[in-house]
Amino acid sequence: MSFLSLIVKNLLRQPVRAGLTLLGISVGITTVVALGVVTGGMKKTAGEIITSGGADFLVAQKGAADMAFSTISEKENESIAATPGVERAIPVLLHIVSVGSNPYFMLSGWRAEDLAGTPLPLVEGALPAAGAGDELLLGAGAASDLGASVGATVTIAESQFRVVGIYRTGALWEDNGARAPLATVQAITAKPGTVSVIYVALAEGARTKEVASFIEERFPNLVTITSVGELSKVDQGVEMMDAANLAISILAVGIGAIGVMNTMVMSVFERTREIGILRAVGWSGARVLRMIIVESLVLCLLAAGVGAALGVAASRAILLVPAIRSLLEPVYTVDIFIRALVVATIVALVGAAYPAYRAVRLTPMEALRYE
Repeated sequence: MSFLSLIVKNLLRQPVRAGLTLLGISVGITTVVALGVVTGGMKKTAGEIITSGGADFLVAQKGAADMAFSTISEKENESIAATPGVERAIPVLLHIVSVGSNPYFMLSGWRAEDLAGTPLPLVEGALPAAGAGDELLLGAGAASDLGASVGATVTIAESQFRVVGIYRTGALWEDNGARAPLATVQAITAKPGTVSVIYVALAEGARTKEVASFIEERFPNLVTITSVGELSKVDQGVEMMDAANLAISILAVGIGAIGVMNTMVMSVFERTREIGILRAVGWSGARVLRMIIVESLVLCLLAAGVGAALGVAASRAILLVPAIRSLLEPVYTVDIFIRALVVATIVALVGAAYPAYRAVRLTPMEALRYE
C-alpha cells in the first residue's frame, strides 16, 4: 500500500468524525473568504469615489467617520484652488438618501462648471443648464430602478427633479445615484456654503505628495487621500472590516486547530497497535510524524477547498441584497484565497502537533501491548 493510500484509508476509518471536523474548519474558511470578498468590494467602491472627480487626489475633513459625513467650507475650497501646483479644486457635496429600492442612494452636488469640465459618459440627454436648480443627471442603475428616462420627473429627498441626462461610469455607487446642482443639494441638506469633499487636479509637473502635504500643513482640519491605502483616514468601515477579518481568521485557526487535534488524537489512540507494528517493521519516528501531519494537512486542505467554494457562494448571496448590491460588487483577488490556504495550513500544523508528538514517542513494545 502506498503512503498516500494509507493516508486516505486512515482518514476514512471514521468518516463521520472526519466529515464533522472538515465541516467545522470549512465554516471558518467560508467566513474568511466571504468577508474578504465584501471588504474588497468596499475598498473598490471607496477607490472609485476617490477617482470620481477625474482628479489626482481627494480632500476630506479630518476625523470624519465617512466621506459622506465630511464637512468643508467653500472658502477652504477657494484657498485650496489657489494653492501652488493646483490646477482645479472641485467641491462636491455628498448626501445619502433612500430612493426607490435603494436605501443608500448617493445624491452628489456639483457646480455647473465642474459638471461640464469633468469627464462623464452620458448614455443619453445632456448636462444641466447653468442656473437650473431642478435639473438632474441620473445614473443608469438608478434610472432602471426608478423606471425613469430623460424628461421624467423624479422625487429625491422630498424634492422634485427633471432628468436631463443619464450616465454610466461603471462605478456602482455612482451609477445607482445622481448628480445635481451644488446649491440645490446644499439647500436640501441645510448646509449652505459647505461641501463634503474636494477633488484636486494638479497642474502639469506638480508632485502629488508635495501638494498633498502642503494642503494638510496649511489646513490642519483636513486630510488628503491619494490612494486606497489611505482610506482609513476617513472611512473607518473598511478598517473595521479588515480588523474583523483578521479576528475571524485567528478565531478560525483556534477553533479549527482544536477540532483537528481532537480528531487526530482519537485517531492515534485507535491506531496505537498499528503504529507499533509500523515501527516494528522499520518505520522511523520521522515517517510516523510525517504520516500524522500529512493526514491533518489533507483534511484541512479539503476543508479549505470546501470553505472557499462556500465563501464565494455566501458573498454572492450577501450581494443579492438590494441595499448592498447598489453599493458593492464582489471582488475576488488571489490574496483572499491565499489567506484561506494559510489559515487551513496553520490549523493543520497546530492541530497535528500534539497527536504527532504522542505517536512519535510510542515505542514499538509499548504500542504492541496496548489494548
